[in-house]
Amino acid sequence: MPDLSKEIIRQIPFLRRYARALTGTQGQGDYYVKACLEALLDAPDSLAEDKPVRLQLFKQFHLAFAETAAATHAPYDTSASDLPVQRHLAELPSRERQVLLLSTIEGYAADEVAYILGIGVDQAQSLLERAKTDLMKQARTTVLVIEDEPIIAFDIAGIVTEMGHRVVATAATKTEAVAAARDKKPALILADIQLDDGSSGIDAVSEILEATDVPVIFVTAFPERLLTGEKTEPTFLVTKPFEPDVLKITIAQALYTRREAGDMQNAS
Repeated sequence: MPDLSKEIIRQIPFLRRYARALTGTQGQGDYYVKACLEALLDAPDSLAEDKPVRLQLFKQFHLAFAETAAATHAPYDTSASDLPVQRHLAELPSRERQVLLLSTIEGYAADEVAYILGIGVDQAQSLLERAKTDLMKQARTTVLVIEDEPIIAFDIAGIVTEMGHRVVATAATKTEAVAAARDKKPALILADIQLDDGSSGIDAVSEILEATDVPVIFVTAFPERLLTGEKTEPTFLVTKPFEPDVLKITIAQALYTRREAGDMQNAS
């Protein structure tokens, strides 16, 4: 049991990453992760010895997710949104989003996705293809890239452009990023954590978000450092080095959801 506990603890940050991307906020994502862990504490024998802990942990998460009625469109309240792409997300079946994120962001194979969600492999494959098609049918938008490595910035800009979006500026420092956001008013921000002058991408984004409300995706080589659940942390994270499809799907998902602060305001 001690070894099992250690492995569960090791996998929790990645479960948080998935849960936050699925729900669109840190608060809701972390809430359902907590519900999953509480369920495991109540029934520690629910994990089998013949399957990887990570796989079973995600399955347990979805059991808790369903039991709290989270597998409805309720977490995706877009009533106050003026973005057509966000309204489109509410029409995308929840199960398709789950399959898409499990497959693309978390890297699960079709049979593993089927096991996690309790569906057939053929169904998982069908849902994945449908979700990819639907998610890419989104309105084009403007993007600010905050990245101090020129080659990586170039790669990100290429992926963004390939999706049909427009990169309005790139920035390598906090000062450049804040100025670019104020001048260009992007609808999406992709940000590195460590910037060229030693400044923080998180600090840059925090200052930008004081004046505007846009989705943000952080790109980092150490995502687990931002998935502790102990403080305010990013909702969307992409791990370096990244696969183009992972970044594309994360961009699509981020455009369809709002930051937690926006959700809280709409609910109040």
